[in-house]
Amino acid sequence: MYKYDPIDQQIVNERVAQYRDQTRRYLAGELTDEEFRPLRLQNGLYIQRHAPMLRIAVPYGLMSSKQLRKLADIAKRYDRGYGHFSTRQNLQLNWPKLEDTPEILAELATVEMHAIQTSGNCIRNITTDQFAGIAPDEIIDPRAIAEIMRQWSTFHPEFALLPRKFKIAVSGTEQDRAIVQAHDIGLEFYKDAQGQMAIKVWVGGGLGRTPILGTVIREHLEWQHVLSYCEAVIRVYNIHGRRDNIYKARIKILVKALGIDEFRRQVDEEWAHLKDGPLTITQAELDRVAHYFEPMPYKTLPAHDASFDAAVASNPAFAAWVKRCVHAHRVAGYRAVTLSLKPHGKAPGDITSEQMHVVADLADAYSFGELRSSHEQNLILADVQLSDLFAVWEKARAAGLATPNIGLLTDIICCPGGDFCSLANAKSIPIAEAIQMQFDNLDYLYEIGDLELNISGCMNACGHHHVGHIGILGVDKDGSEWYQVTIGGKQGNDASIGTVIGPSFSAEEMPGVVKRLIEVYVRERSDEERFIDTVRRLGVAPFKAHVYAEKESA
Repeated sequence: MYKYDPIDQQIVNERVAQYRDQTRRYLAGELTDEEFRPLRLQNGLYIQRHAPMLRIAVPYGLMSSKQLRKLADIAKRYDRGYGHFSTRQNLQLNWPKLEDTPEILAELATVEMHAIQTSGNCIRNITTDQFAGIAPDEIIDPRAIAEIMRQWSTFHPEFALLPRKFKIAVSGTEQDRAIVQAHDIGLEFYKDAQGQMAIKVWVGGGLGRTPILGTVIREHLEWQHVLSYCEAVIRVYNIHGRRDNIYKARIKILVKALGIDEFRRQVDEEWAHLKDGPLTITQAELDRVAHYFEPMPYKTLPAHDASFDAAVASNPAFAAWVKRCVHAHRVAGYRAVTLSLKPHGKAPGDITSEQMHVVADLADAYSFGELRSSHEQNLILADVQLSDLFAVWEKARAAGLATPNIGLLTDIICCPGGDFCSLANAKSIPIAEAIQMQFDNLDYLYEIGDLELNISGCMNACGHHHVGHIGILGVDKDGSEWYQVTIGGKQGNDASIGTVIGPSFSAEEMPGVVKRLIEVYVRERSDEERFIDTVRRLGVAPFKAHVYAEKESA
């Protein structure tokens, strides 16, 4: 992972000192709420329903055990002993005191972390595949370019006040796991006919009030020009994006209004002034940054391990965990492990300080001291030897981090919702917990198979409900909380936006609604067909008919 140089550290330290003085002036009454608002947002601090919320950056989802321990200690000392991993791979603290936030940022700076540009109308945290660098289907490891883009976008003076927040995702695998099509800019790395690294550029994707999948604006971009081309895209957006209507301010609205051909023409016109200039990435610079992402010191191991095979054969619980939570690795004798932050009856994505310390210890002992967060709100140990998997499972299980539900219905993506967020129309966490408890039989979950269920508490879609096989959206109806249901959404290469099945439901009805959707799937599926496949084959009609027939009879 990238390590700060003296310039990086100085910049972050100076930002902490600046914010400390701004906070002092605000608490002394020298700054008004309106004056302080943009200053705190520039440092990741929101004012939520009950308390401030601090969003801490985890660039491209990669962190060290030392950093996770610091997060654990901060959560215990300054919050309520837990944190929440978000769909942008960041960590959020939901209960810090405003007067403590300068101290929190100062402590983060000691481990090369910060909260810069995790909020506000700027370029946000760049996300990527949680298996970058180790995935067997990886064509290009995108993390070095992601880091170069992070440095380019941080404190970019031209893009400090965009019409709206701006999100970028990068992916270098055959199967997209970063949802590049649902971002303002999505960068898909591949090798061209000459065997050189190239990039397919998607633009104008986004969820929220008007969900739109991105459009390819450039099929082949030489990697040296990724900064200048992205800068051209964002310049066109910055000039012409709407600032008069927050709901129409995202780049997706501009691309749709202009049409992709006209938008491309304007980008190319702007790019002509930037291409081959100072923003061109040299091979020397790529090599310098890529050095921080060199392969770990892997051992030469056999592809199979007798002790692992014996443990799988003799221990059904371990075998179930391996099936759902252990993933292939490009290096023989190694596997990646997903530690589930979705135990039954708990808020998805939440992790206690004690659990963070356990994960940090596991990373040190079994995964070269490094770990990743995913946009599915779980944590990953990327480099575990086959022979160590049983020990990892035992320790993770003891800490409540080994629920074998990755990819299943209860591996729910969920925003904090109305329990915390002042923007939410409805609570998300109680709905997730109720569904988890409704489906507490692992054997039945395995029978259902792969199914993605995503929940958002409002139209901002922080829970990515639009691209869930089943999506749940909290809506306000006459001052009470109701839930709209979509089916047929999907992330990946064949991404799709879900379709609303009909009128909304009360909170009490939601577990039953999901149950009835599953009943249709189990009844109608063919061999080896996943829920999303059945929905795509049959359409919404049979699911809608069964759900609302039951509702009317009730």
